[in-house]
Amino acid sequence: MRSSPHIAQQMPKLDAINHRILRELSRDARQSNLDLAARVGLSPSACLRRVQDLERSGVIKGYRAVLDPTLIGVGFVAYVTVALNSHTKAAQEAFERAVARADEVRECHNITGTVEYLLRVEAADLAAYKHWHTEVLGVLPQVRSITTFVVMGSPKDDRA
Repeated sequence: MRSSPHIAQQMPKLDAINHRILRELSRDARQSNLDLAARVGLSPSACLRRVQDLERSGVIKGYRAVLDPTLIGVGFVAYVTVALNSHTKAAQEAFERAVARADEVRECHNITGTVEYLLRVEAADLAAYKHWHTEVLGVLPQVRSITTFVVMGSPKDDRA
């Protein structure tokens, strides 16, 4: 049997300390290693080794900035369900390519149930959303139905 030319990175054990590290980083990824180490009860060198292991193994895929929607011109947020008129791989791939090009779509999830997709959509206002809904999403040949759920508020939002 031939071995793969790529050596898989060893997955670090996700023990209680690693879970605390991940929780702390998801709350504030810009904190210093010194502060993180103190919060999780490790020496700074041990903490740094664990974080680097989590990054190398792919458990930590990256770091992001959390933006204030109103300060960047987003005044309208909605979750949109989309049902396709065809359940073929080609239809799904074409829909996903179109959605990937739409700046308004911040998240796209292929889901189970009575519809195929759940989208998180951000727009400047209702008029901008209506234009996107009608002129972009509504004209895709794969789309059978669209249902919009307008976000009134977000009392908890832990997305990073």
